[in-house]
Order: sequence, then C-alpha cells, then structure tokens
Amino acid sequence: MDSLYFKQIPVGFMGNFVYLVGDKKKKECAVVDPAWDVDAILKEAEKDGMKVVAGILSHTHFDHSNGVEELVQKTGVKVYVHENEAKYLKDVKTHLVETKEGFKLQIGDVEMTFFHTPGHSEGAQCILVGDKLVTGDTLFVGACGRCDLPGGNEKKLMQSLKRLASLEGSLQVFPGHAYGDADSSTIEKERRTNPFMRF
Repeated sequence: MDSLYFKQIPVGFMGNFVYLVGDKKKKECAVVDPAWDVDAILKEAEKDGMKVVAGILSHTHFDHSNGVEELVQKTGVKVYVHENEAKYLKDVKTHLVETKEGFKLQIGDVEMTFFHTPGHSEGAQCILVGDKLVTGDTLFVGACGRCDLPGGNEKKLMQSLKRLASLEGSLQVFPGHAYGDADSSTIEKERRTNPFMRF
C-alpha cells in the first residue's frame, strides 16, 4: 500500500496514542481516537500536508473520545463509531456514522476494515489498514484492556483476543496506550509473549 499515510501520536497524561491514517497521495487522513489536544493533532496532520476528513473511535471511553466534539466543530467531519456505542455521543449525533463488523472506510486508495472486538467495551473495534492493526484498548503490547468498566465483559474480551491471535503473525499491532515496553508489536510477538494471547 504505497500511498498509506500512518502516524502514531502520543497524547495526554494517560499514555494515549492517537493515530492519523490516510492516503498520502490524496493528502487526506482520518484521526483515530481524537482526544486531549485536538489542536496539536490537527497541526501534526497539517505539518505533513494532510487534511483531516474523518474521525474514528476504537471505543468511546473518555480518554479516547474527549476531543470528538472539538474535532467536529473545527473540521465538520463525520465520526465513525460502532453502533453499540453511538448512544454515548449524543452531542455530535448528526455527525456520526455507525459501524459494525466488517465495515469498510475508503480514503483515496487506502481501505480500512473494522473488526468488532467487544470486551473492554461493548462497541470496541480494531481497525485494519494494510499490514497495520490499530487495537485501541482491546490489545496492548504485553497486556490487554480491563473488562471491569461499564460495558466490559471478560468472556467477550477473551473471544476477541482469541480472534486477534488467529490473524496473520506479521501484522503490526498499534495499541491505544503506551503501556508496554514498546510502542508497537506484531501479532506473532504477542502470541509468544503476551499471557492474554496464549490460546
């Protein structure tokens, strides 16, 4: 995917990662999990000559979604959220696009595929683009998301992790937080070293 634009941005005091994903030839991208500092996120895109044309949420917990309203106000973009969690974003409901398992979003020549991976939250989703998998709080480097928050479910989380463990080992894993000993990993490495990925 020669035209893929992909950038990981650390934000906030909870070790969050925001991602810019798009087509560098078309110079358009989406913001995955807009939170904490929307101005800084938009400046990162602008610095690379990219225009933000969409927002995407891996899930709607506050530390991943607290910039959604500001992003919509400043850019007017649509925000893609799983249908199970759209109810939590009533302030921007006219800008929401509800996703479900297998949903695809195209920006230029770059196609993103959404996997519904419930467990950390009821509408948690991972986004696959090329050989990269943005996993939100479902899968971290060496760990996984907690399931004791509202909408969490341990059994569903284990099912979601089992599904991720079955994916191509060379896929790069990009999590929602800097909780591990590296900022990214691979499915193969997580199968070997992550106690929550040994099935």
